[in-house]
Amino acid sequence: MSNLSNLIKEKNIKALILDMDGVITNTAGLHAEAWKKLCDSFLKQRGEQDGQNYKPFELKEDYRAYVDGVPRLDAMRKFMESRGITLQEGQPDDDADKDTVVGLGERKDLYFHELLKQNGVVVFDSAVQWVKEQQKKGLKTAIVSASRNCLTILRRAGLERLFEVRVDRVIAGELKLKNKPAPDIYLEAARQLGVKPEETAVFEDAAIGIEGAKAGGFALVVGVDHSFKKEALEMKGADLVIKGFGAEVKAKSESVNS
Repeated sequence: MSNLSNLIKEKNIKALILDMDGVITNTAGLHAEAWKKLCDSFLKQRGEQDGQNYKPFELKEDYRAYVDGVPRLDAMRKFMESRGITLQEGQPDDDADKDTVVGLGERKDLYFHELLKQNGVVVFDSAVQWVKEQQKKGLKTAIVSASRNCLTILRRAGLERLFEVRVDRVIAGELKLKNKPAPDIYLEAARQLGVKPEETAVFEDAAIGIEGAKAGGFALVVGVDHSFKKEALEMKGADLVIKGFGAEVKAKSESVNS
């Protein structure tokens, strides 16, 4: 039995809350590309106006520092501040052609949807298989996301019915839940599942998500590391860090065949 299986059994876990991107789906690459396209074109234009050379968006460093696990508009503000640029907030109905926080956020979303149509959604099949195995054992499951594109992505991946509960950016906005690293979305998912944090496990790939889950007092907080973030996840308090669910599914298969 793997460390994860042992911990789920030992802690009498009854429900699982999984972050979408980086745990179930691998759309982080598409998001990063959309951010780079948006930021680089804007910085070039702004640089020509200001007579300055702004450093382009770095796919790995900037995505991890300002975007990963952070709501889109917060990420936009933080990244632009890192380049010494303060943007006007704009209005909630600003179009993608406006150079405001809201407008640039809309433009980034347009780029993301273009890339999504071109490339499709990459799913971590072993994660889906593992979730289904846990559901057969009677565990409840919820999916959470800081993205307002969560339902679109799940539908494109054919996974919209896999989870009992979904708490994404749209739902969080309706319920006025605080963003990560506040524990609000995890606590709301647990509430909707009808379980207590003390009997629930959370799976996150972002350090800010681990921090939020720990703040919620969840029984088990698991970091999912696909890109050499183990140290950052452990620093935020992850009880266990796994390299995806492939080993979990393999262990299950070997157990059945032995």
